[in-house]
Amino acid sequence: MVGIVGIIVIFVMVFGGYIAAGGKMGIILKAAPFEFTMIGGAAVGAFVISNDMAGIKQTARDTGKVFKGVKWHHEDYRDLLCLLFELIRLARQNPVGLEEHIEAPDESSIFMKYPKILTDREAINLICDTLRSASMNYDDPHQVEEVLEKRMDANMKHALHSSHSLQGMADGLPALGIVAAVLGIIKTMGSLDQPPEILGKLIGGALVGTFLGVFVAYGLVGPFAARVESVIKEDGHFYQLIREVLVANLYNHATNICIEVGRQNTPGHCRPSYGELEEALKLVKQGAA
Repeated sequence: MVGIVGIIVIFVMVFGGYIAAGGKMGIILKAAPFEFTMIGGAAVGAFVISNDMAGIKQTARDTGKVFKGVKWHHEDYRDLLCLLFELIRLARQNPVGLEEHIEAPDESSIFMKYPKILTDREAINLICDTLRSASMNYDDPHQVEEVLEKRMDANMKHALHSSHSLQGMADGLPALGIVAAVLGIIKTMGSLDQPPEILGKLIGGALVGTFLGVFVAYGLVGPFAARVESVIKEDGHFYQLIREVLVANLYNHATNICIEVGRQNTPGHCRPSYGELEEALKLVKQGAA
């Protein structure tokens, strides 16, 4: 919703200000379809050239993040801490009993309590792979921690591909606008025998190309790229929390300490209070009793 409001504000302020200053929309409306075909078509073509099919699909999906916003919210972080609490406690009480949960999480009675988390394959794989590593009795927790860090860095780099692709398109649009404007000037040069009022419209139409390139780049595509990056990085805190809790578990801290480490590393606007989390954990303990 906020994204839609932002787009409306951009269009109202730019074109509203132009009209209020006495500008006429006729030239822009007449030239825009042709100029945008050249600029937009070239930008899309360049985007396709510089990306494989997987990257194109990823960017198309991630563009929706501009309007949907972040995936993980306050209650999701609380549920994640509760899930990790159950798994760590079970791993210490009954390591053999944990295996059925981490080997088949889709059938696990613990994971099924948290359906939203269960639908995220990366979160589930991160939890299960790390707990599986812990069950293998790694001598050096630093080794698992390093593997997790590299894995999450690689995942983040992959996730940010769409943002970088959009930013690359935004960087190229002003230049493509100049290309369209030059073509418009070439067209105008072939009509020098026309009266001034005709030449004025032709020149104005040519300049629409420059305007559209800059406007779309800095008013739309650039902000889209920035918003996608912001959402991806904010959602990345969810996976960082998994890492922090499970690494604390590798160092054999008490279960409650591991969960508190995770709570303290939760972003402030999503962090459950100590009392709220304690109440949620009491319900988890009662359900397991």
